[in-house]
Amino acid sequence: MNGDFLSSWGEAAYTTVGFFWMALWAFAFGYIVSSLIQVLVTQQRMKRAMGGEGFRQVGLAAVFGLISSSCSFAALATTKSLFKKGAGFVPSVAFLLASTNLVIELGFVIAIFLSWQYVVGEYVGGLLLIGSAWAFIRLTRPKKLIDQAREHISGGEDDDGDKDLPDWRERIQQYDAWKKIGKRYRMEWGMVWKDVTVGFTIAGIVAVFIPPSFYETLFIGTGGAAGAGEGYSFLQILEHVVVGPVMAFLTFIGSMGNIPLAAVLFSNGVSFAGVMAFIFSDLVVFPVLRINAKYYGWKMSLYILLTLFVSLVMTTLILHYGFSLFGILPEGSGKSGGITDRQFFQLDYSFWLNLAFLLLSGALAWLSTKKIEDESLRGMHEMPDKGWVETVLFWLAMASFAWLAVGLLLRFTGLGG
Repeated sequence: MNGDFLSSWGEAAYTTVGFFWMALWAFAFGYIVSSLIQVLVTQQRMKRAMGGEGFRQVGLAAVFGLISSSCSFAALATTKSLFKKGAGFVPSVAFLLASTNLVIELGFVIAIFLSWQYVVGEYVGGLLLIGSAWAFIRLTRPKKLIDQAREHISGGEDDDGDKDLPDWRERIQQYDAWKKIGKRYRMEWGMVWKDVTVGFTIAGIVAVFIPPSFYETLFIGTGGAAGAGEGYSFLQILEHVVVGPVMAFLTFIGSMGNIPLAAVLFSNGVSFAGVMAFIFSDLVVFPVLRINAKYYGWKMSLYILLTLFVSLVMTTLILHYGFSLFGILPEGSGKSGGITDRQFFQLDYSFWLNLAFLLLSGALAWLSTKKIEDESLRGMHEMPDKGWVETVLFWLAMASFAWLAVGLLLRFTGLGG
């Protein structure tokens, strides 16, 4: 039994590293694009465009979110800054949802671990989430809560760099701008490395140690349904949609870190709705609730949680039955059978893309060490909290590194049997 555990430990560690190797170039590419846009498109210009509650303001908020960071905690900080500066409540929520669901790098990572239907579901679902949240807010009319939230958040220092900067065509030709891009790229990784480390490690552990019977118990009907496609009743789909956020609540990892775990759910036959609900749940976990309470007060924080949860349920149900209507629900258990059956390390396109983006990352890291005169990056996607959430994630990441180091040693030395 001990030998079996050690062998599984080694396999879980190897699976985690394999997962990350598969996704490395997508992370790097997405964060390079995100860094370019964030340096060239200033937050001040975003604020000026989001002052109302109409379709134009919500649409612009979605676009600004799309070109923003995928880090959940960073999105909270920027949303707070925009709302404090006069952005409407609905556009602020739209920005928050878009910056965690419509971002470029997330689509790349989903494409690697899941099927094309999930990529479509992510972007279509992101728009549906915004529409559902908008409709819920219009129906519930929380004007008093919004006024209280603005009063709660008013005052304090503005640290988001309000000054106008030169046009992007001028900036992109400046060496100083590329230093800023390098710094932004380093900051992007600095914001997500803990979530990614913990998320990928949990995914490796779950993929190897958790038997299919666990998913059959947790997600009702999984054992008898045809993969992620047809075969579920409405009540079973609804249960999957509710259980997905519960799993996300227990792991509380960010939108990028939970994709390999979503792939594990997919490979074990969880419904399309259940997997999408899990992916969309990064904003309905307790750390996010607590941070929003710190910004806006507990009443508004709970209202935002309810808004996001209702929107999530409506969106995933619409996606599931919409895809079923058009006959495009994903079938089977993933691209290549079980998620752990894949060959992670080969001389294929992933190897060469990873090599290219590692070189680009090295160049940007070198640029980030150079002194810059205009520190305009501060306040854009900074981490909103340095308290217990970050502390817990840090030590979980450290424990993950220790787990991976021992596991790889067991696998490659044969000590695990």
